Amino acid sequence: MTGTSHHQHPAPAQLGPAALAALTTEARRPEHAEIDLLPTQEIARLMNAEDRTVPEAVAEQLPAIAAAVDAISERMARGGRLIELGAGTAGRLGVLDASECPPTFNTAPGQVVGMIAGGPAAMTAAVEDAEDDRDAAVADLAALRLTAADTVVAVSASGRTPYALAAVEYARTVGALTVGLACNPGSALAAAADHGIEVVTGPELLSGSTRLKAGTAQKLVLNMLSTITMIRLGKTYGNLMVDVRATNEKLRVRSRRIVALATDAEPAAVDAALEATGGRVKDAVLLLLADLDAATAAELLDRHDGRLRDALRAAITA
Repeated sequence: MTGTSHHQHPAPAQLGPAALAALTTEARRPEHAEIDLLPTQEIARLMNAEDRTVPEAVAEQLPAIAAAVDAISERMARGGRLIELGAGTAGRLGVLDASECPPTFNTAPGQVVGMIAGGPAAMTAAVEDAEDDRDAAVADLAALRLTAADTVVAVSASGRTPYALAAVEYARTVGALTVGLACNPGSALAAAADHGIEVVTGPELLSGSTRLKAGTAQKLVLNMLSTITMIRLGKTYGNLMVDVRATNEKLRVRSRRIVALATDAEPAAVDAALEATGGRVKDAVLLLLADLDAATAAELLDRHDGRLRDALRAAITA
């Protein structure tokens, strides 16, 4: 356990050219040395062939991913937060994943947080030296008032980004759960975290461009971590997004469809249920399936921590 202060852990000395060249994500594919001379469709074919290897690499890490999900969901069930962070592409993907949780799963403000080295400006432009700033990682997490109930998922293709490493080290000093997601084997990041996930995607089509296969792998794993955690927390009913937040017309149409699929109710009954429950899908489903009024449905869901199956079972057996 890395329980010492980040000040006692200077950026690793092995971050020179030799160490960079040793990373599989930085290796060069000699057979692609003249890719710029190929017809466009052939380049697309090569790129597609590379991308097809990513799900297989993710599959090898399913046990580690599942273990991380179980640990994350246990903490979040007790009120903890999920913080996804990184530098560059890794940080952008964390922010993307976190920002999609409120509309998809109706997560509370601040329940799932995305952080990128260099702050919001780094989402659209490179922020010089941000990934090397260990102090900033500590300051960013300290500003969130990180606690032992929280989880920090640090993402780094190389597995040795100072910002990500410092974040994990600091998180462990406060007792937070840590997950290190890297795309190189034997990474310092996976070793430092409670749960290490190493999706080894190999050399990129463009040497060192880890926004390609490594970035795709990171997106797939972050999808799994957040989505399966939300399933474990009762944010779905079967494979239906019953916690969706209807903030536009498309989502209002989706809400009606979800209620209809869950209940087999007629359109008029679906609309009436959604109207009665203020557009809350979960409440509308419970109202229709258990023949309750809106207030009773809301109270029952609240009593069962928003878990629709549990609330439905209680209503039916009451």
